Amino acid sequence: MTAISLNEAVRRVTMTKPGFEVETVEIRRVHYRAFKNIAIASLGGVTVFQNAWWTTEELKYVFEDSRAPLVFADAERCKRLMPLVNEMDLTVIGVRDAETLTEACYSDLINRASIAHAPDILIDTDDDFAIMYSSGTTGHPKGVVQTHRGAMNAVHTWLMQAELAPLINPPTPDASTPHRPAALIVTPLFHVTATHPLFLLSIPAGAKLMLMEKWDAITAARLVESEKITRFLGVPTQSIELARAAKTLDISLESLDNIGSSGAKRPPAQVADIANAFPDADVATGWGMTETNTNGIGMVGDEYVRRPGVSGRLCPPIQELKFVDESGQDVPPGSLGEITVESPCNMRCYLNKPDATAEVFQDGWLRTGDLGYIDDEGYVTIVDRRKNIIIRGGENIACLDVEKALHRHPAVIEACAFSVPDERLGEIVGAVVQTERGQPVTHDDLTRFLGEHIAPFKVPGHIWMQATPLPRGATKKTDRRTLREQCLATLDDRKRCS
Repeated sequence: MTAISLNEAVRRVTMTKPGFEVETVEIRRVHYRAFKNIAIASLGGVTVFQNAWWTTEELKYVFEDSRAPLVFADAERCKRLMPLVNEMDLTVIGVRDAETLTEACYSDLINRASIAHAPDILIDTDDDFAIMYSSGTTGHPKGVVQTHRGAMNAVHTWLMQAELAPLINPPTPDASTPHRPAALIVTPLFHVTATHPLFLLSIPAGAKLMLMEKWDAITAARLVESEKITRFLGVPTQSIELARAAKTLDISLESLDNIGSSGAKRPPAQVADIANAFPDADVATGWGMTETNTNGIGMVGDEYVRRPGVSGRLCPPIQELKFVDESGQDVPPGSLGEITVESPCNMRCYLNKPDATAEVFQDGWLRTGDLGYIDDEGYVTIVDRRKNIIIRGGENIACLDVEKALHRHPAVIEACAFSVPDERLGEIVGAVVQTERGQPVTHDDLTRFLGEHIAPFKVPGHIWMQATPLPRGATKKTDRRTLREQCLATLDDRKRCS
């Protein structure tokens, strides 16, 4: 790849490509969030996506890990970054409400940018495209290194499916002319669900894009209605809230032809409800990972409605799927095993983590850590996660990440985090702690303390406290399963008494 100066990189980053229609709620000039990533990629550069909820402490780890020198940030993110700027020699470009807080601001760069033809940059198919951080059992998030080959193979897999759909199920002769493809992005662009099957796919599909600054179901319903949105993809709770909002507003959202879910498994009971709420749309589900550029399995329409508990079938044609036991040996159809995928969409590695990379790759196959089984017709059912990950409304939370933060409190001797079922978000964080005798601490005390060290979505919604040691299994590890069962039983008792 050709080396260029930082000034040239900034100039190229601020140049957007013509011909695409991008709109946003309230703030229309927000294309930097999406198109800067394409400009960076066209330079042979690598975008490091960062969770907008991370604290200064969490951001510091990611900058140390990635060594990213250039940052685009709004005011809230700038405040969290300022303690790191000199220490880590960061160049911060202020955007929106941060344009007066930094030496360089996005609007000035746009106004000064030349539209002259930029030199071609030689980029190899297997060069790195982006780094997206994914929570893991190590506590710190792992940087998933995606290549151009992986991202583009995923995008064109979905594009092919869209082209094949009307050939497999031809529309009826009296079918109305379909609306122009239009997608509403309601999840953050630091999530692979937003970047790949929505933003990147919309470009070759010629789709209009709408980006919501913050999720609000009523606003989303109005946008779907006014902008004739055809595709909606979010975490399962957002589909339900969109349906409720449409009912409240008494609008049909007839333009929708696909309502998908990703990031967390949609509860089976919700599938029929959504199908009934949107009779003109196909309800869809999908499973993928940041490590697979979110290519994986999926299911749509009547096929899904008839099998609401199933996770989907393999998306053809460039990936293979098998199930293995703990030793890595294949298990037969119908038997429980770990989902393992071989595909050009798979990540290159975990950044700076050769041991973690070697652990998940086995002879070119990616071990996902998700447990399930496949039936004779190729339908996959995911039943559990081998990793101790909590999925709160699509956000992955490592139990160890929460436990490490709890252990920093002087009154906490030991802690154990686990998932707690939640009707709206699917799961929230729960934790049980052993506290020091003579050091009184309350739920609110711990919550305030955690808010200084971890992002708000990681803070437990339920905390159980005890003065006795936490139970342990035969290997002397904390017995997470028993603790979880005991704590959830107390919640059930409260419900029965209320």
